[in-house]
Amino acid sequence: MERQLITEQQIEEFQRDGAVVVRGVFKDWVDIIAAGIERNIREPGEYASENAVTQGRFFDDYCNWHRIPEFEQIIRESPAAELAARAMVSRTAQIFHDHVLVKEPSTPKPTPWHQDAPYYFVEGSQTVSLWIPLDPVREASLRFIAGSHKWDKMVRPVSWADDSDFYASDDEWIDVPNPSDDAVLEWPMEPGDAVLFDYRTAHGARGNETTNRRRALSLRFVGDDARYVERPGRTSPPFPGHGMQAGDRLREDWFPVVYAG
Repeated sequence: MERQLITEQQIEEFQRDGAVVVRGVFKDWVDIIAAGIERNIREPGEYASENAVTQGRFFDDYCNWHRIPEFEQIIRESPAAELAARAMVSRTAQIFHDHVLVKEPSTPKPTPWHQDAPYYFVEGSQTVSLWIPLDPVREASLRFIAGSHKWDKMVRPVSWADDSDFYASDDEWIDVPNPSDDAVLEWPMEPGDAVLFDYRTAHGARGNETTNRRRALSLRFVGDDARYVERPGRTSPPFPGHGMQAGDRLREDWFPVVYAG
């Protein structure tokens, strides 16, 4: 009997809280993901960053699945796209982009509280990121503010380098709240587990104070109702020359539909 990717209860939790953990879905894909991450570190792309840490190393890079075969294999052949569609309650899952994040041992730099949606040119209720660790994570796991995907206004997007506004705009944003402990979701995770979260869910992570690496691959998908939206500046990722207009579905030659139920 085939293992169920995600239960109805987990889908309800994702819809309610904006984040949920699923166990072991990618346990058979860990070696392939690890090979892709090592290839990415050896051959960084145009958006690669070392995040200006003063201790340790925090490498991240995105939008490389077209040139890193291990990532394309994960996107097209693993359960990722079907899992994304089921969590979003969407008929389709369209790949938006991949993102590699590696915090080496003794890298105390935290990932600040933020929402991904303000940085993206995507709008809609059917969005999901799959965060897949390749190392056991405890204190360095992602943390989420439950229900923040339903806030009326989104958190002000800032540059992580100097905390300056990401867009030079007068748009109405809110500052990052200081969440109470009972509003924060986080889970200890093993290689091959995945956290699924809505683009609008506020999240962050502590630094990696351990003696072990914290490698993760994040895959971002959109569903049926996702549309291109204009932002008041260069988005991250920027995808220059995309040619889309406000209200368009993401162009399928750049962002292919990899699951249709």
